[in-house]
Amino acid sequence: MIEILLANPLLLLFLVGAIGYPLGSIKIGGSSLGVAAVLFVGLAFGALHPDMKLPELVYQLGLVVFVYTVGLSSGRQFFASFRRRGLRDNLFILVMLIFATVLVGAVGTALRLSPGVTTGMFTGSFTNTAALAAALEYIKSAASPQLVQQMLAEPVIGFSLTYPMGVIGMILVITVLQRVWKIDYAAEASRVHDVAASSRRLVNRTIQVTEPAAIGVTIAELLQRQHWDVVFGRLQREEKLTIAAADTQLHLGDLVSVVGTAEELDKVAASLGLVSEEHLELDRGEYDFRRVFVSRPHVAGQRLRDLNLPQQFGAVVTRVRRGDIELLAQDDLILELGDRVRVVVRRENMDAITKFFGDSYKALSEIDILPFNLGLALGILLGMLPIPLPGGVTLKLGIAGGPLIAALILGAIDHTGPLVWNLSYNTNLTLRQIGLVLFLAGVGTRSGYAFVSTLQQGGGVTIFIAGALLTMLIAFLTLWIGRRVFKIPMGLLLGMTAGLQTQPAVLGYALQQTGDELPNIGYAAVYPIALISKILLAQILLAVLLRL
Repeated sequence: MIEILLANPLLLLFLVGAIGYPLGSIKIGGSSLGVAAVLFVGLAFGALHPDMKLPELVYQLGLVVFVYTVGLSSGRQFFASFRRRGLRDNLFILVMLIFATVLVGAVGTALRLSPGVTTGMFTGSFTNTAALAAALEYIKSAASPQLVQQMLAEPVIGFSLTYPMGVIGMILVITVLQRVWKIDYAAEASRVHDVAASSRRLVNRTIQVTEPAAIGVTIAELLQRQHWDVVFGRLQREEKLTIAAADTQLHLGDLVSVVGTAEELDKVAASLGLVSEEHLELDRGEYDFRRVFVSRPHVAGQRLRDLNLPQQFGAVVTRVRRGDIELLAQDDLILELGDRVRVVVRRENMDAITKFFGDSYKALSEIDILPFNLGLALGILLGMLPIPLPGGVTLKLGIAGGPLIAALILGAIDHTGPLVWNLSYNTNLTLRQIGLVLFLAGVGTRSGYAFVSTLQQGGGVTIFIAGALLTMLIAFLTLWIGRRVFKIPMGLLLGMTAGLQTQPAVLGYALQQTGDELPNIGYAAVYPIALISKILLAQILLAVLLRL
């Protein structure tokens, strides 16, 4: 069987995925590994033979596709976060990494490890191959020709011994703390405005206007004055049914249908009058409603207010379904490919507005190859660019950092002329999952044999244990400080911890635990600073240790 797998890397790839993926769904103590189980199955196969490894291209392709799709889906949230909490979060992660670097240096010195092995332990404990590559490049430029080959092997040994526990240790700490703290991810997610809609249920009520203070006031003025998080749908006045537009003035006795949470609708009813027993939203005589797919590229990326639906079609959008999340159709909501909008419009205009949005499932299932490949190419080129820093140090973002940063920018831009950078929700999730499986299978098989063989060497157990303890200590401190001191919701904090680790496997596990997009937001928000910091810190650590 080993000979067959050695001769057929594609068979090895699909076998690792086929075994690992279902294993990840098995719950032990209420928790499961999710897609991260593919990594451990890859390690097991890789340990069988020194040549039992997938081609490097598999790992690279998976990594590029994964980080690019994460970046696209998180671009808007990433840049928006700097207006709220992003600066604090990035400084927090930077301080934790600096502390980790100092701690690793102290442990390596106490254990009398070589500078190369200590630096490799840092890059492996915090699972960053780009930092390892930067350390190796520094050795090539700083060491004497006679010692280069010997010194180049040292960081690799430290890296291979500590890398697996760099992933497992983080997952173990997350598993234990979420059980000890009894985390309710849905409740904590509701504290974050970006995803509050994922944990709330939207309802529709018909309210009769009886309060004098509301009479003669437009709906836009009421929304601005009261700060209600609701959307007005239909209005009935003297048996005549119309759309409740922003400039509609309310009259005594008007019936209006309003969409929002039960708590928000109670506030609206108290200010406008009282809840009516009628249900305007169910009246499909003159006005009808329908869920329509957003599949036309020119609609995606635009705010609802910019579409001028009341003027063009006499229509209003009340809700938007994005994946499993139902969002209120606020005027500033930006539509994405794959959204399902609930439109209310006259029956004779239904076909026209359906055509306007597209409503083509087939179009959503197709990837626009040009912007997808062009975006990936731009990201890879960005990762190749040398960035000179003071002291003669040059860094590169690599195939992980370059595509991620490019995707964050392109995802925020959304489209450039006819090119739409973002993918539909379903397509993004599918590609992201495929990319993560390829990455985990590649890393696992390529690390398995080195992990087992170096573990058996003298001192290997000590380095292994030291790396595991370092990983788990930093993970614990990050989660404890983030939750107890900064009061960061756990789902977002898990993504930040995965970003600190620059580890897609930890992110995949975090997504499995939370069931929402919060980890992606946290991961994308801090990943760039974590990646660049570790590239620099690895070289600084090595330089300082070599001079001691």
